[in-house]
Amino acid sequence: MKKLLFLLVLIGCINSSDAQSKKQRKAAIEAEQRAQQLLLLQLRAHVAFLSDDKLEGRSTGSEGERLAMEYISNQFKSIGLQPKGTQGYVQAFVVEEGKKVDAATRLSINDNLLQLNKEYIPLAYSATTAVSGMPSIALRERGVPWFLDVKSWLEANKNNPHYNIDEAIRTEAAKFAAKGATALFVYNSGNAVDNIRFNGKENAAAATIPIVYITADGYKKYLKDPSAMLDIEMQVAFNQRDRKGHNVLGYIDNSAPSTVVIGAHYDHLGWGEDGGGLDTGRIVHNGADDNASGTAAMIEIARLLAQSKLKANNYLFIAFSGEELGLIGSKYWLDNRTINTPINYMVNLDMVGRYDSDKKLSIGGVGTSPAWSELLAGIADNTLAIKFDSTGSGPSDHAAFYRKNIPVLFFFTGTHTDYHRSSDDADKVNYDGQAKVVRYIHKLVEASQAKGQLAFQKTAEPQVAAIKYSVSLGVIPDYSYAQGGLKIDGVSPKKLASKLGLQAGDVLTYLGAYKIDDIQTYMQALAGFKNGDKTTLRIKRGKEEKEFAVEF
Repeated sequence: MKKLLFLLVLIGCINSSDAQSKKQRKAAIEAEQRAQQLLLLQLRAHVAFLSDDKLEGRSTGSEGERLAMEYISNQFKSIGLQPKGTQGYVQAFVVEEGKKVDAATRLSINDNLLQLNKEYIPLAYSATTAVSGMPSIALRERGVPWFLDVKSWLEANKNNPHYNIDEAIRTEAAKFAAKGATALFVYNSGNAVDNIRFNGKENAAAATIPIVYITADGYKKYLKDPSAMLDIEMQVAFNQRDRKGHNVLGYIDNSAPSTVVIGAHYDHLGWGEDGGGLDTGRIVHNGADDNASGTAAMIEIARLLAQSKLKANNYLFIAFSGEELGLIGSKYWLDNRTINTPINYMVNLDMVGRYDSDKKLSIGGVGTSPAWSELLAGIADNTLAIKFDSTGSGPSDHAAFYRKNIPVLFFFTGTHTDYHRSSDDADKVNYDGQAKVVRYIHKLVEASQAKGQLAFQKTAEPQVAAIKYSVSLGVIPDYSYAQGGLKIDGVSPKKLASKLGLQAGDVLTYLGAYKIDDIQTYMQALAGFKNGDKTTLRIKRGKEEKEFAVEF
């Protein structure tokens, strides 16, 4: 009888324990479901605010950027992150824009309005004023515009590597003004490369008269007959302003020896005023995927880590501005760090709002540390289709960290037909996929706890197939450099630049006859060569000028 009573009591305890276990499992599942629902609601709210029309596309330095900056700062504060900017959560930096052609600029010849940049270009050292007159191209009379064909100059100086055509034009313009010219129209009737263009970084004093370059298209259309009398109406105007961008930084201080940086850029294209937009006309670009999605994901990763027990690293969350202008915010922070501990690694989220299992989640930078492969294999997630890329470089903020020998990972769900268009709106974001990316990164950070400081290693550079030229030097440009020429941020191993001995910090100034002012003119110069061509390359290295013989 005692045995039977004991057995009945034991069965009751087992049933009670099993029921309790089921109850606990059910509670855990419900808690997980609530957390998932809350995560989705938070992501939707962040993206909806950041991509609202009232933020006008969050262009760096704009009122929309300020509203986004305040929103992110408030989110960091509500999560409990410490401010790590130079003014609370904010770190300001200056974007040197240089001179720009103002919308008031216009030129008409014989009542035909010429197309800016296609048919004419006001030179940056031009005077800013209105001019009218009825000159003949061949005659130089007082009180009217004069014309200058630079064909003979170019032929006479084709073997002079130090010839500066802008300096020659400025000198001639001063002489012409003294003789009564009211404006100078420069053109090139020959086929030689003249390197005459608008350079917003030009710091020479303005001439006393307007100076305008008539392009090859404009020359063929309006200046072919030197005896023609032209009816000219012109206005040249420039504007120049340095704008201020703002990084937003929040910190979890675990008194750890190193810090993990998790970042996303929050700026976008505004009304398209900085270029890069693929729509025509002035229209707001809301940038829901690019990159409200990455910013929203970063905020929610910060929330998860603030609530976690992961203490092996400190965690710094940075919302970068100036990314669309050339990684300016991330480069600025790296040169003006607001923490003292070494950086363990950097995770960048840029466009993580359009997950599609067919396109897959792309994780770049896997080759930047030997630890990444093992860590990523250990957190395999069968709910995410993932593809891996070893490269540490790329067109987003992680590239700036990679250039500082910091291991990086770049999370990206791919481009789409709304990329850099006004149609990149919040209703097109895949929030379930975005939430999966958030939880995946949280798992990755957790798994990295046991690895300590991750080792860094360099990777092969990506091949950019969209650029239309057949030769390359193998240099990585510093997109934020704005002092004339193309500054090298890095040199690809075993490429031509490496063999020539080019170094990070060198500034390219000429490739053959082509003057290099920036990335655009560098690519234009490359397009002038093919495999087997020989030419010269001129650079500045500190205060020294060097010239190299180049064979592509």
